[in-house]
Amino acid sequence: MSRIGLIDYGMGNLHSVQRSFARLGAELVSVHSPADLEPCDALVLPGVGAFDPAMERLRAAGLEPALRRSCASGRPLLGICLGLQLLFEASEEGQAEGLGVLAGRVTTLPRVAGHPLPHMGWAPLIPATASPLLDARTPEAWVYFVHSFAAVPAVPEATTAQVDYAGTLVTAAVWHGTIAACQFHPEKSGPVGEAMLRRWLDWVAAL
Repeated sequence: MSRIGLIDYGMGNLHSVQRSFARLGAELVSVHSPADLEPCDALVLPGVGAFDPAMERLRAAGLEPALRRSCASGRPLLGICLGLQLLFEASEEGQAEGLGVLAGRVTTLPRVAGHPLPHMGWAPLIPATASPLLDARTPEAWVYFVHSFAAVPAVPEATTAQVDYAGTLVTAAVWHGTIAACQFHPEKSGPVGEAMLRRWLDWVAAL
């Protein structure tokens, strides 16, 4: 079994993520510092909250440069919700520089009458570029979202799934190299989300 590190910087939905992986037989080890990160075969970066405070906490723990080095080395990483947004260069939500391991920015969802922000609830994924996260045999996968911002990758092919928000297609998941990330919460998305986590674990184990 691969050693999977869960980045704990005080802004992640850690318990539900841990429970989801535990149901799949994977025990996550907590990562609080760069030293904790080193023995890990792969990493999970969760996140709930605002962009700038999250980057400040990663920086204070010394994890900002460590995560950049880790991704550059090819160590797999799975970002969840805010964890996806932090992987990009910047966000309209704040002023802080993001991790920048994925090229692009995070922008505010379009403001449309009758569509309140945050975008909250279940919605079907729209497949884009194929990746190990998606099962081509399941064309309509409903997953759970809570977000007011969405990534705009500079490399369009990095988008592996989209979601229709108020008539606009926005990024729901990305996959680029060894970096994967979901804007939605796979750990709250029932059997569909669990199957995605299983596919990611299987992909990591096969490396």
